[in-house]
Amino acid sequence: MKIVTLLPYKEDYTPRYSGAVSIHVSSLIKFSKFKKSMYVYGNTTNRKFLSDNYNNVKIKKSLLKSNNKAYLEKFIKLNINNPPDIIEIHNRPSYIALLKKKLNSKVIIYFHNNPLLLSGSKTKTERLFLLENCDYIFFNSNWTKNKFFDDISETQHISKFGICYQSTKKSLVNLKNKEKIISFVGKLNSAKGYDIFGQSIVKILNEFPDWKCIIVGDEPREKHIFKNKNLKIYNFKENNFVLNLLKKTSIFVACSRWEEPFGRSSLEACSMGCATIITNRGGLIETTKHPIIIDSLDVYTLYKSIKTLIVNPKIRKKAQKLNYKSFYLTHEYVSNIIDSVREKILSNNDIKKINIDKKSKLKIIHVTNFNYRYFGRLQYNTGVRINNGLIKNGHNVLSLSDRDLISYTKSFRDPTGEKYLNKLLAKTIENFKPDLLLMGHADRINSETLSSAKLKYPYLKISQWFLDPLSKKGPDYEKNKLRVSNKSKECDTTFITTSPDALDFKLKNSFFLPNPCDKSLDNLQNFRNDKDYDIFYAISHGVHRGNLRIGKKDEREQFINKLVKKCDGIKFDLYGLFGRQPVWGNEFLNKLSNSKMALNLSRGKPIKYYSSDRIAQLMGNGLLTFIHNDTKFNDFFTEKEMIFYKNISDLSEKIKKFKRDKKKASEIAKRGYEIYHKHFNSSVVSNYIINTTFGINSKFYWDK
Repeated sequence: MKIVTLLPYKEDYTPRYSGAVSIHVSSLIKFSKFKKSMYVYGNTTNRKFLSDNYNNVKIKKSLLKSNNKAYLEKFIKLNINNPPDIIEIHNRPSYIALLKKKLNSKVIIYFHNNPLLLSGSKTKTERLFLLENCDYIFFNSNWTKNKFFDDISETQHISKFGICYQSTKKSLVNLKNKEKIISFVGKLNSAKGYDIFGQSIVKILNEFPDWKCIIVGDEPREKHIFKNKNLKIYNFKENNFVLNLLKKTSIFVACSRWEEPFGRSSLEACSMGCATIITNRGGLIETTKHPIIIDSLDVYTLYKSIKTLIVNPKIRKKAQKLNYKSFYLTHEYVSNIIDSVREKILSNNDIKKINIDKKSKLKIIHVTNFNYRYFGRLQYNTGVRINNGLIKNGHNVLSLSDRDLISYTKSFRDPTGEKYLNKLLAKTIENFKPDLLLMGHADRINSETLSSAKLKYPYLKISQWFLDPLSKKGPDYEKNKLRVSNKSKECDTTFITTSPDALDFKLKNSFFLPNPCDKSLDNLQNFRNDKDYDIFYAISHGVHRGNLRIGKKDEREQFINKLVKKCDGIKFDLYGLFGRQPVWGNEFLNKLSNSKMALNLSRGKPIKYYSSDRIAQLMGNGLLTFIHNDTKFNDFFTEKEMIFYKNISDLSEKIKKFKRDKKKASEIAKRGYEIYHKHFNSSVVSNYIINTTFGINSKFYWDK
């Protein structure tokens, strides 16, 4: 086996002059399970290298050929007779085309900078070429990834890329031994904000003479001169020197003016327990979970932020402790992420074969509320239906009922049960190694749990489904908006029962989700016989208590009251309103079986495609169903399968019409039942979730 890293031509793989890429590569080799099969190729005039597996590519410079091209051609010549199994390219997308043409190797590319500024990935065409020809793409931050997908859909290529943050070793640091030192590490130029830092630090040192500042770096193209007896400036030093400095440092500053793709120095500072001040630029904010962010880069703001940490030791020590305790991007951790991708590629179990094959059977963890603690009263919910569909499609499904787990595991130390739930999920992912984590209303799952799983298992897809209304003129709008948005950044796809184009806020990679029916649950076929009642309508107040909440008001009750008065001679069977208790489980089905028609009326103002999950029970059991025009369900159904109304008067007239014409009502109800079971059944809907999440091109009935 042979895994080769090809460095950029000008990347110096030596202890004294190494950049972020060389440190990244050399550090991770030591922890890789493939370290005995790994080789590094680069170009340098120095003789001391960062690792023993380094191969120096010497070239003859020529006026007729660029150094980059000569370097690449020489590398190909050295490997043409024994091509590597995997070639890993760092920051040079322009190398890919020639490598793929000349060497029959798998290719992984790592982006450490803005792809839109690198030759070979500036244009959309170039980036699509990379997605097609690279076996995997790693980005050093979400910011870098977002730049790459600026004008390309992530969802279509979601299985081809992942985040691989830079890493460092986690040393034992006694925070009590921190000295009164403020540090700055990096190029001493205005892009790094060094001009602002220098002016601010001189003011600080003049005001607090018992503090020192140590700066490591240089910049021959810019000269910024700052002097103070407590200010010490070093030229670039080896990485170990910097790490030892940070171990003593109390306050670290990374005040970049430019969009940092990530920020290695701030990562290392946090790993050593420094209180870290950063600007909100690029991927800098991804280097720590507990940064002190300055929104405005000017001398006074930076001076004030540093001063606050000096005069408030409690704030400073808290920031140090939080950064040190939360640090997790160790070399071992990140190396494991990369190795898992290498392992997949080497075993020929690559992404296209796994994810784009419609016949693939996946391992899935499905987390939602299965309501075990209600002893079967709520067994007909959407989570069960989706779960049934996944299993019917042949997938290996591990089901976790999050709210039941929380209810059963609350303790004095964990009063909400959330700690146990998130720990259980993380451990289950580690042991089960799913292809997909699917969540439904799993509000107690932390985004940190998801982002950690995504980093640890780059091939893991994460998706969520959400059933509640998302209309600004509907119930619980702000609450529901927050709930569905909270984890959307960690999710590859989000499925909602409202048309995404009807939302008044942006929801990343969101798709419409029909409420699924299920043959094992919805099989009454009410269209077959006459029934005791004409219209069925039920409201599910008090879901968890099982009875009405005293004093609960609902605008639907007013609507139904008016409707009943307009419908002389119509027999209504109503539950959950006018003081009549709601019905559940088998009792609900028994009551439903007694009506020929039903009203599908959801809370709030009608919005495109939104309906509560009640519609699956009504259509799925063969009732003639009435729904408001503004839901736009006529995109899926015609008047031959479902009845649309404009207002309460129109609705009352149509109810009376189909009360008289029982034969027509039965014909429409039957066709509606057949269409719903054909295109909206749990197997089809769960298949749609899988295909969309894994980027499989499939056309579904409702996928408009």
